[in-house]
Amino acid sequence: MTQYNFTLNSEQLHHLFLGNHQDNGVSQLLESVLNQVLQAQATEQLNAEHYERTEEREAYRNGSYSRQMKTRAGNLTLKIPRIRNGQFSTSLFMRYQRSEQAFVLALMEMVVNGVSTRKVTKITEELCGTEFSKSTISELCKNLDPIVADWNERPLQGAYYPFILVDAIVMKVRENGVVRPRAVMVAIGISIDGHREILGIKVGDSESEQGWSEFFCWLKSRGLTDVDFVVSDHHAGLIKAIEQHFQGVIWQRCQAHFIKNILDASPKSLKKEIRDYVRLIFNAPDKETARLLLNQTLERFEGKAPKAMETLERGFEDATAVLALPETYRTKLRTTNAVERLNEEIRRRERVIRIFPNRESVLRLIGAYLMEIDERWLDQKYLDMKEYMEWKAAQGVSEVVIS
Repeated sequence: MTQYNFTLNSEQLHHLFLGNHQDNGVSQLLESVLNQVLQAQATEQLNAEHYERTEEREAYRNGSYSRQMKTRAGNLTLKIPRIRNGQFSTSLFMRYQRSEQAFVLALMEMVVNGVSTRKVTKITEELCGTEFSKSTISELCKNLDPIVADWNERPLQGAYYPFILVDAIVMKVRENGVVRPRAVMVAIGISIDGHREILGIKVGDSESEQGWSEFFCWLKSRGLTDVDFVVSDHHAGLIKAIEQHFQGVIWQRCQAHFIKNILDASPKSLKKEIRDYVRLIFNAPDKETARLLLNQTLERFEGKAPKAMETLERGFEDATAVLALPETYRTKLRTTNAVERLNEEIRRRERVIRIFPNRESVLRLIGAYLMEIDERWLDQKYLDMKEYMEWKAAQGVSEVVIS
């Protein structure tokens, strides 16, 4: 990693420590540091200091030009080096992470496509610091789109993901002049070494069986195999697609969603008591105990909350499928909370956009954000899979069965 040494004069230090709201020492300090970084980068590219005579020199300096840069510390004036017989390049102006670039692009596309407001225009101009046009957007997309696409289409061969969690979030997308709801499908895999990984994102027409089938076919075409356990919500189309494409896997119905379904069918006066009983069932040490607690719950409430008890009894087996696994894994695999937390962050960005100008914009914004999350997860072990592999061997499975 390149290291830089900086120098500060007494006036800059005075401004930094004694400056008031009219005399911002922080911005002056930042401006000085960044200009020194630019000069250091020029020295690296030229392979020579100012006026240094050396055979390794690549080219010569040719003055500089000013460029304004907006920061939270204030407006800065930077002196960009010019290089004779060459072009100076710097990464200093990559001001945003990929997700922030995608966010800005989505806003810009809204304005260009005539679906913006004055507020959106103001936000975009503030973030970009410049006017924008279709050609500006096109140029930015050329840099960002291939990066996101390469990540989203990366091969999955050679990796073993025993556990996957899937969910979808509905967003509004403008297509052929009409705004339509579209399902943005996301899958998280937990690999055999215990790391989480976002396997991919895809925009489908809806959460139908066909939409989910296309999503699963796409994941399998990239090399997804050896799935043992799938966690999802109780959506009819999704369940049918799982049964078709992952035959023989254990399917866990999200307990958080299931409790909500039960309580929605419960009388208001009994909601808290029923919730407590249902939680006891889900926290049972084994399936036999859970079934005993189920019978006690049904006996207590079936006369007072028949619809809720019917929902509970009908979904009991799927909601307690996780009890087949060692206790270590149950808490993190009994709900889709891991995906739901991602969805909350996605929603924060989606609320600003409100209506995406096209599907490409959805993939760019959400894909760029998920890509950064995926990179963060690389150093975070989610589960210790040793006990799972021992449990699997005890079940008589000597080899991984490809579904």
